[in-house]
Amino acid sequence: MRQSFIARNPSVLIFLAILALFTVAVTVMSHAYGTGFISTSFVKTLGKTLCLCLIALAMDVVWGYTGILSLGHFAFFALGGYSIGMWLMYARTELIVTESMANAAIPPTAQEVVDAIGTQIFGVVGSSDFPPIWAFAHSFWLQAAMVIIAPGLLALIFGWLAFRSRVTGVYLSILTQAMTLALSLYLFQNESGLRGNNGLSGLQNLPGVDAGQDLISIWFLWGSALALGLGYLLCAWVVSGKFGSVIRGIRDDEARVRFLGYSVEGYKLFVFTLTAIIAGIAGALYYPQAGIINPGELAPIASIYLAVWVAIGGRGRLYGAVIGAAVVSLVSTWFTGGQVPSLNLGFTTIDWVDWWQVILGISFVLVTLFAPKGIGGLFDLIGHRKAPDRHGSDYGPDKGSLQEEEGRG
Repeated sequence: MRQSFIARNPSVLIFLAILALFTVAVTVMSHAYGTGFISTSFVKTLGKTLCLCLIALAMDVVWGYTGILSLGHFAFFALGGYSIGMWLMYARTELIVTESMANAAIPPTAQEVVDAIGTQIFGVVGSSDFPPIWAFAHSFWLQAAMVIIAPGLLALIFGWLAFRSRVTGVYLSILTQAMTLALSLYLFQNESGLRGNNGLSGLQNLPGVDAGQDLISIWFLWGSALALGLGYLLCAWVVSGKFGSVIRGIRDDEARVRFLGYSVEGYKLFVFTLTAIIAGIAGALYYPQAGIINPGELAPIASIYLAVWVAIGGRGRLYGAVIGAAVVSLVSTWFTGGQVPSLNLGFTTIDWVDWWQVILGISFVLVTLFAPKGIGGLFDLIGHRKAPDRHGSDYGPDKGSLQEEEGRG
């Protein structure tokens, strides 16, 4: 008898229940709706962490399940942030300009208002004209659509060119990293139309919303939790069933899957594009909570960190990716926030703000060598989950996957 999606994936309900309880608990303990036990700044940190968990899910699907080590997914994350940030900055500046011109002796024309907005936004780079990419900045819904279209289109074009050429392995990773670096260097230029190194700022203010940061931070927390919950459902559905078996087969033995008649390039392109869109949505929720975005966010090192989070949490486990991103993000905030006192060893003093990246790198090496299943592998021990008793040859070269068990499903 064929089991339902939930019956085959009980971890989905468990994850959604934990996420709901977490969201309610933070709301109750916040300044906006509860006791004030949790500060507004920490609520923002938790909201941003949920967004990072969402992009970690995307990374796990494309890498942990499909075997594509993308070192460019943070570029899609930043594109989503830029897309919604353009509307936020335009709408906020429009309110400021309109209020300042309200008492003018002669009411300004619509073009004068637009020119004043352009001067306010682009004066920092010596311009006052809106670049073509700002054509939809006045419309929330059009810019919200760009959150999906911009990263999705870039991933579709890049993926089509790369996969049709059958670029795989480390070469594909280098290409994705080169794409990220090229985009970052382009955005650093003032001519990019996105204010160069200055980036977009003031994104934490919701135009037309008369509410304090306490309320806004909770609203974004809710939005981030909802996006993470829906993203987890979508990713769990994608990696289950026949489609999930095919992409795991591509991960383990791409040549054999192609020999069986499956369109390997089509599957990879779909996963790559879908995860890029998920990353873009995560970025669109992250940067309004951060308040600013600049080209430095697209640095290739950010995508490498993303791979580290997934590896530490447990590659090939959706909940492992979430755990890895949450743990590393929160521990990073703790170490780099100056809350941990420096350690005086006599001959030297360890400043944790400087040493945190060293600790993260060592953790990645240790996990790779001694705990390839990551933190998520602990659930195997708790649940007494064992690898299937295999007979005959392996289905694929990846010893960490349950190829025979998956084949029977």
